[in-house]
Amino acid sequence: MLTQALLVDDSRSVLNFLKRHIEAEGLVEATTFLDPVEALACARERVFDLVLVDYEMPHMDGISFIRVFRTLPGCADIPIGMITSRQTDDLKMEALQAGATDFLPKQPQSVEMTVRLRNLIQLGAAVRKLSDRAAHLASDVAAATRKLGEREEEIILRLALAVEYRDNDTGEHTLRVARYSRIIAEQLDLPARLCRDIYLAAPLHDVGKVAIPDNILLKPGKLTEEEMAVIRTHATIGERILADSSCELIRLGAQIAAGHHERWDGAGYPNGLRADAIPVAARVVAVADVFDALTTRRPYKEPMPLEVARNYLVENKGRQFDPACVEAFLSRWDEVVEIAAGRLDTRSPI
Repeated sequence: MLTQALLVDDSRSVLNFLKRHIEAEGLVEATTFLDPVEALACARERVFDLVLVDYEMPHMDGISFIRVFRTLPGCADIPIGMITSRQTDDLKMEALQAGATDFLPKQPQSVEMTVRLRNLIQLGAAVRKLSDRAAHLASDVAAATRKLGEREEEIILRLALAVEYRDNDTGEHTLRVARYSRIIAEQLDLPARLCRDIYLAAPLHDVGKVAIPDNILLKPGKLTEEEMAVIRTHATIGERILADSSCELIRLGAQIAAGHHERWDGAGYPNGLRADAIPVAARVVAVADVFDALTTRRPYKEPMPLEVARNYLVENKGRQFDPACVEAFLSRWDEVVEIAAGRLDTRSPI
C-alpha cells in the first residue's frame, strides 16, 4: 500500500514540486491543497500517513494547522513536516510544541530537504505499519477475549442445567428464568452490560440444590418443616459454591443464588435482607423464578394459570417482591406469555 501524504501550501508551484519529488520513487501518493481549511476537512474524512504543511499561508498559518490536525481522531502520531524559510529557535519551539515532527527548508533543490523528506516518508510508513500491527493485535485480543467469554458462559449454562435436570426433565425452567430476568432487567433500565450478565447468571440461582438429597428434592408430596429447612439451605450452599470466583459472571451468580429467596419485606431467607439491601440481580431473579415455579408442573403440584400467577405477583409486590421488578415484568406481558408457552426459543440464553 502506498504511503498517503497530505501536502498543504498556498503556492501552486511549491505544491507541484513537492508532489513530483515525493512521488518520484513510486512509494507515495500525494494529495495537495492550497487552502489549509479544505485540507483539514479532507483529513477528517481520510487517513494520511504523512503531512507537509507550509508555515506562512492565508486564513491559517502552519502552526495553527498542526494544532487542529493533532486533535483529529487517529492523527496524534502522524509525522508532520513544516516547510518554512524562517528557521528561528522561537518558531521551531512553537511548532514542536504544536506537534510538528521536523522542518523542511523552503529550498526545493537542497540536499537537506531531500534527506529530511526521505526520513519523513520512511517514518510515515513505519508509523502506518505499527498502527496496522496494533490494530491487528487488538483484533486478536478482542477475538480471544470474546472466545473466553463464550466458554465461561457455556460452562455456567451447563452447570445450571446439570442441577436443573435433577428435578426437571427438560431443564427449561432455568432457561425461562433467564429470559424472564432479562425482560425485568431491561425494563428497569439497568445498564446493558448488567442486563446481559443477569441474563447469563440467572441460570445459577438454584445451583445449591446439587447438595439437596433426592428424597427431599424429588418428593411428590408436601414437605415437612424439617425437609423445608433442608431445602432452604440451597441458597447458602449455592453462594458458597460460586463465591470468590475470578469470573465476574459467577460472582454475580453467587449474589443471585444467595438472595433470590430474600423478600422485599425482610421475611425471606437465608439472611432476612430487606428492600434495597437485597442485590438488584437477586430481586430480579426472585420474580422470574417464582413466576416460573407457579406456572409449571412440579412433582408436588399442577401448574397455575398464567393470569392467576400474574395476580399473585401483583398481590405480593411490596411484600415478597420489589414492586419495580413486578411492574417491569408485567410491562412486557405479551412476551412473558410467549416464553411461558414455549413459542420463543428457550434452548439457550447464550
